[in-house]
Amino acid sequence: MNKRDCVIIGGGSAGLAAAIALKKQGIDVLLIEREDELGGILNQCIHNGFGLTRFKEELTGPSYAERMVKAFHELKVEYRINATITHIKPDKTIHYIDEEGVHVVQAKTVLLAMGARERTRGNIQIPGDRPAGVFTAGVAQRYLNKDGLLVGKKVFILGSGDIGLIMARRLTLVKAEVVGVAEIMPYSNGLTRNLIQCLEDYSIPLYLSTTITQIKGRQRVEAIELSRVDENLKPIPETAFWLDVDAVLLSVGLIPDNQLSMMAGIEIDPRSKGPKIGANYETSIPGIFASGNVLHIHDVVDFVSEEGDQAATAILNYLNKREETAETLMLSTDQNFIYALPHTLNPNMHNKLKYRVRRPMHDVRVCLVSKGMVVHSVKKEHLLPAELEMMIIPQKVLAQCENECRLEIHDET
Repeated sequence: MNKRDCVIIGGGSAGLAAAIALKKQGIDVLLIEREDELGGILNQCIHNGFGLTRFKEELTGPSYAERMVKAFHELKVEYRINATITHIKPDKTIHYIDEEGVHVVQAKTVLLAMGARERTRGNIQIPGDRPAGVFTAGVAQRYLNKDGLLVGKKVFILGSGDIGLIMARRLTLVKAEVVGVAEIMPYSNGLTRNLIQCLEDYSIPLYLSTTITQIKGRQRVEAIELSRVDENLKPIPETAFWLDVDAVLLSVGLIPDNQLSMMAGIEIDPRSKGPKIGANYETSIPGIFASGNVLHIHDVVDFVSEEGDQAATAILNYLNKREETAETLMLSTDQNFIYALPHTLNPNMHNKLKYRVRRPMHDVRVCLVSKGMVVHSVKKEHLLPAELEMMIIPQKVLAQCENECRLEIHDET
């Protein structure tokens, strides 16, 4: 049986960053990627805005991926592309298939870096006909940017996630008409810069508290029905109106791709939809780590790569038995948070918390509470569900906590 120090599953920015960092330390790494090239989703994101943190300059997605892949190849990291994993077991045995046949690898450590997948029409259950012309925004992006195929000439986008906003601008630039963007929530789920640069700058209307309630078309999409929604997100029938379109793009969120994680028996957080982890990115199975969008959805690719680096450090410590089992503090949250991680904190080191809030909030404090007392807090003028937030908790603060701590939002007033 083939044996490895570390098997990395996924060749996107998290997997590549971890592979590079581990190889530099002399670790025997095998990276397995299901697509036919390394780089992940970056390869189809031809807009700029990547790399400001990691490379100190603004790059397109393919340029960012090219730099990572070049460093990967210079280190001669072993990898497989067009490879499908069929089994992953708690003992870190991995079965995969590629063009050369069936393979079994026994790993000392595993890094899960499979990224995320898009929610589809089936996930959100839009009523109506089932014609051609309904795409997820990421699929439409791939068709246009990699294959040169235009998915429609008169397009409507459901959901104000960043991919949808970016595709609204991209389609406009290739002379398609973007009729509008609808968002079921009363606020946008995209970054503010994308709202301005992709919608406002091109006079594309945004319909808040609105959703598609029916799709009409025999062979191809012909029209959609839009309806306002109430405070419970239920359509209001008397507000319905129709728009003629020939394509619908769905930008209704990403889900961490954790089929393999569940196959291995890893505990999944029902809120983030990613593995539960400790401060060192280790999952509920010792020796199996997770980072990047398979763990939780990121806004900025630089932070995905950063998590790959940090996971690599944790893997190196595990392999070298440098880190003893530490006392852990359970982290919980109040109802204002969608999720927060890591799920357990290490009181013997500084911890970086990452979290998302459920609704827009202004002039509040994010507080770490233990035994009913605030032990650390940070003032926030604005918090938005679309923006991932981070907070460093000093080790001396965690030393004051017992057994568990709680993240809460307190009014500044």
